[in-house]
Amino acid sequence: MPDPGALMAAEIAEQPAAWRRLSIEGRDQVRAAARRIADYAPRFVLFVARGTSDHAALYAKYLTEIVLQLPAGLVSPSTMTTYGSRPDLRQTLMIAVSQSGGSPDLIQSLQVARERGALTLAVTNQPSSPLAEVSELDLDIRAGEERAVAATKSYTTQLLALYLLLDAVRGGDGSATDGLPDLADQVIADNDQFVRLAERYRFASRLVSTGRGYSYPTAREAALKLMETSYLSAQAFSGADLLHGPLAMIDRQVPVLATVNDGHGGAAMLPVLSRLRDLGADVCCVGAGEAVRAASAGYALPGQVPEEVSPLLEIIPFQLLALHLSVARGSDPDAPRGLAKVTETL
Repeated sequence: MPDPGALMAAEIAEQPAAWRRLSIEGRDQVRAAARRIADYAPRFVLFVARGTSDHAALYAKYLTEIVLQLPAGLVSPSTMTTYGSRPDLRQTLMIAVSQSGGSPDLIQSLQVARERGALTLAVTNQPSSPLAEVSELDLDIRAGEERAVAATKSYTTQLLALYLLLDAVRGGDGSATDGLPDLADQVIADNDQFVRLAERYRFASRLVSTGRGYSYPTAREAALKLMETSYLSAQAFSGADLLHGPLAMIDRQVPVLATVNDGHGGAAMLPVLSRLRDLGADVCCVGAGEAVRAASAGYALPGQVPEEVSPLLEIIPFQLLALHLSVARGSDPDAPRGLAKVTETL
C-alpha cells in the first residue's frame, strides 16, 4: 500500500517541471490564442469554472481588470443550465477553466455563450475533452495526468496559462514568470517546515484564511484544500470583508492563514494583520518576510516576484500544509471521503 498522501506529494513536487513544460511547449498555442483575442477586441470578459478551477478563474478576473483594464465577471452556470438564460454575449470573451473539461454545466455554458455571440476559450488539462471540443479556442495546460483528488499541479498550471495568455494579449512576453520554477523548487525543498506547521494546527477544528487582491484567490484555494483533505471547517474572506463582520468570530482558538504579498494587496493587508494581533489571534502568514516575522508562525517566500504572478508560489506552502495536516490527523489526502477526481454538475 502506498503511503497516505503519496500521490498528492508527488504532484506538488511536479509543479516546477509542469510550469517549465507549459512555458516552452505551450508558447505557440498561447500566442495564437492571444492574437485571436486581440483581433476580436472584447469589451467584456466572463469566466466560468467550478471548484479549484473557480479560484484560478478569480485570479484571471483580477488580471483582466488590472492588466487589460477590461470589466470581467464570474458566470453562475445555473443561470444558463437550470434557468435557461440566453444573454446577448456579443463583444464578450468567455473563458472556461477546468481540469477535466468534462463537467456538463461548463460545457453547456460555453455552448450557449458561443451561440449568443461570444468568443469562447477552454483552458483544460485534457485537450480532447468535450469542453475543448465545443470551444472555438483552447489552451492545454500540460500539467500531465493528475491522480490525487485534491488538485495541485493543475491549479498552478491553470494560473500560469491564464497569466501567459492575458499577458500576451497586452503584448507582453511572459518574462515575469521566468524564475518561478526555480523558486518553487526552493519552497518544496523546505518541506520539513510545513510538517512542523501541520503539528501546530493538528487539533484545530476550524480556521479562517484571508488575503487581498491577487492573493484573495490563494486564500480561497487554501481553505478548499484544507476542507477537502483535513475535513476542517475553513472559511475564506478577503481582508476587507473580514473586517466587515466576520472578525467578530476570531479568537485565540481560531487560527488565521494570511497571504501577504510584496505588492499593493500585501500593503492593504497590513491593517487587517494589526486588528488580528489586537485580538490575540494565531496568525500563520505566507508571503513577504516582514509580515511573516510579525506573525505567530508562517513561511517567507524566497526571492521577489511581481505581484501579479505571486499566487503561483503563494499556494504551494498551503498545499504542503494541507498534505501534512491531513496525514497528521490520520487521513489520506489522496482519498478524501465522498469525493471523486471528476465532479459532474449541471
